[in-house]
Amino acid sequence: MHICIALHICTVCCIMEKFKQSEKKANAMEKLPKQTENFRKTCAFPKKDNGKSFVADFQKLPYFPVSFERGKGALLYDYDGKEYIDFLSSASTANIGHGNEEIAEAVYSQMNKITQYCCAYFPMPEEERLSKKLIELTGEDDMQAAYSNCGSEAIDCAMKLARAYTGRNRIISYKESYHGSTYGAMSISAISVNMRKNMGSLVPDAYHVGYPNCFRCKYSKNECGLKSRCAERMKESSDGFGAGLNGDSLKGENFNCLDELTEAFEQYIPPEEVAAIFIEPIGGDMGIVVPPKEYMQKLQELCRKYGILLVADEIQQGLCRTGKWFSYEHFGIKPDIIVLGKSVGGGLPMGVTLAKREIMQSLSAPAHVFTMSGHSAVCVAGLKQLEIFEREDMNEQVAQKGRYLKRKLFELAEKYDFVGQVRGEGLSLGVEIVDSRETRNRDCKAAAKISYRCMQNGLLLTFIGKNTLRIQPPLVITKEQLDRAVEILFAAFDSFARGEIDDSALSVVKGW
Repeated sequence: MHICIALHICTVCCIMEKFKQSEKKANAMEKLPKQTENFRKTCAFPKKDNGKSFVADFQKLPYFPVSFERGKGALLYDYDGKEYIDFLSSASTANIGHGNEEIAEAVYSQMNKITQYCCAYFPMPEEERLSKKLIELTGEDDMQAAYSNCGSEAIDCAMKLARAYTGRNRIISYKESYHGSTYGAMSISAISVNMRKNMGSLVPDAYHVGYPNCFRCKYSKNECGLKSRCAERMKESSDGFGAGLNGDSLKGENFNCLDELTEAFEQYIPPEEVAAIFIEPIGGDMGIVVPPKEYMQKLQELCRKYGILLVADEIQQGLCRTGKWFSYEHFGIKPDIIVLGKSVGGGLPMGVTLAKREIMQSLSAPAHVFTMSGHSAVCVAGLKQLEIFEREDMNEQVAQKGRYLKRKLFELAEKYDFVGQVRGEGLSLGVEIVDSRETRNRDCKAAAKISYRCMQNGLLLTFIGKNTLRIQPPLVITKEQLDRAVEILFAAFDSFARGEIDDSALSVVKGW
């Protein structure tokens, strides 16, 4: 009898505990849109009997439990018809925006003729036309393009080319960089330990140095020749929390953030054995970090000195995102290899590696061949997107919209001490959230809460680099939509400042 009573009590306790957990979860979810419940029931994902998704968890970085049924321009609509202003562009893949009819018609027309045929075996004209156009945009001649299915694979292609052309093995990239998830791209990335955990050995001879981040510079102003220049960049706005590019040259001689690289050459990386240095000219997933122009120019000089190839990862920042065809153009440099992905396929999956013909000829087929790369329908989409961008003078549009939005963000930042810095170029902007501008300590929870409240109120906003709000809307966004987005962001900032967003948001928003 006593045993039965004990078991009964134990059972009741377990039920009560589960009830408490369910109640806690319900409280965390109660402020979510009405769409959330419909999402679980009907929209995207059929469930197994045990309630788990059929999609692998390691492919998910959850920000908000919402799924989108359709989109138009810079707007998205969920399965309840709720409208969102898109400040993410599907991780900068939807530069052209959503639901573009010209691209849809071009792809439909191509697929009615032939969707694709393996370009490795038979030449397809769509692949040639897109290659020609992309090479024209670089302003260089005698180049070739190599096709992949995504940016990660295109990075791997650049790694193969660098090693083959130079006859060297070592590759250098930057801490906090993200270049992709294939084994090669993952080996030169350094942003998340989960990209390396339980995977064994990666590609050997990959090294990482610190990215030049003036907001988090570890050198004193008396040591770093760039420091005075960085200080000026930090004061582009009247209150000193803005950063972008400035065309003035620096006369100083000391470049301590570059010294980390030169010291590595002196101490443990023989420069004559380095095949390439990979860099995002504007650091994307690390938090939209803009390095000093002088750093990039000195880096190019260093590469030329030692015969090292300079590889520009333009996967996230390329094709008008920053108000230039390629973000490296802001720095007055010319990389040896250019890597494209994300938006290059007009919203469809594609990766492209561009390099001089002599570099491309260092490999022989089938050194980098994929059945579906150079896909005709995707090439047509990419070509149509470039046609639209040229016709609409998209680079100038983006430059103007970026300046307008940046001014709005500066005005907003003046009111809140937790805004550490507003930075970026064109429509690739980051707002770093800190505990205060004086201490500059990263406030990851604050960034998550602000994103959560924005998404509740119809602004699709995420965060990267742990605590930086990622602002990368479709390039076709209108001034009115930008104004409305800033209003929503202001309301979220105000809610956070008043302590109105409790920690329950953190059980919903995860991110990187």
